[in-house]
Amino acid sequence: MPYPVSLPESYQVCRGITAKYAKTFYLGTMLMSQAKQRAIWAIYAWCRRTDELVDGLQAENTTAQTLQEWEQRLEATFAGTSVDAPDVALADTVRQFPMPIQPFRDMIAGMKMDLQCDRYQTFEDLHLYCYRVAGTVGLMSAAVMGFETRDPQVVTAATEAAIALGIAMQLTNILRDIGEDARRGRIYLPLEDLYYFDYTERDLLQGVVDDRWVSLMRFQIQRAREFYRVAEAGVSALCRDARWPVWASLILYRNILKVIERNRYEVFEQRAYVPTPKKLAALPWAWLRAQTS
Repeated sequence: MPYPVSLPESYQVCRGITAKYAKTFYLGTMLMSQAKQRAIWAIYAWCRRTDELVDGLQAENTTAQTLQEWEQRLEATFAGTSVDAPDVALADTVRQFPMPIQPFRDMIAGMKMDLQCDRYQTFEDLHLYCYRVAGTVGLMSAAVMGFETRDPQVVTAATEAAIALGIAMQLTNILRDIGEDARRGRIYLPLEDLYYFDYTERDLLQGVVDDRWVSLMRFQIQRAREFYRVAEAGVSALCRDARWPVWASLILYRNILKVIERNRYEVFEQRAYVPTPKKLAALPWAWLRAQTS
């Protein structure tokens, strides 16, 4: 029995979710062709709802069984069986832009990591988490964006760059949301990095901003920028109509790091965000990079 919501209405639901929860990302999607922007909205809506299972209002009721059932629902969506409007849109997206289900499964595995721990000892541990919850989005998005060439070496390098962009964005989220996460008892910065800069978990939970903190944050920001640098190298391999929105998303998100620096690394009580006029001002620069890369 078909779901009573039409396909256009289903995509509009996904658009609303994206516009509400990912303003910077949403602005980048507005530069895409209609088919690609709708597909990205559907992917984002699924990712957002998946994240809500462990970070949303009902997260305290989420168990490993909940995530297992969510994965079964994902498999049904890929098979063409839709439960609600966002599922209808995602099912249509994977028909239009064939993509493997594994990145979606990997994201659910990342949510399981959030259920199991609230600390990461090493960057290798955090990198795995970032890949699962955000690098996978790069893989999903790359399937929609498409590549200019079929050269396997170029496609492989560009795919790694797409993953790097997802990881860069997640590292940026982590740095922006340190205060919010600390109030929930979560620390995503690798504990080995805190130890190296002689900064303690207690210091972080109390929001201590001093020379140790500044040095630690500079190190983390430089690490995130290195992932953005890797991501830049792959944009030119994307289909031409995808380059401007990807450059826009990259530049807009990377600018959050500049705001953190301007705020003197105060992320405990002050949330870093890029004002809309400055976002719009970045679009011509993104367009220029898209023409020359």
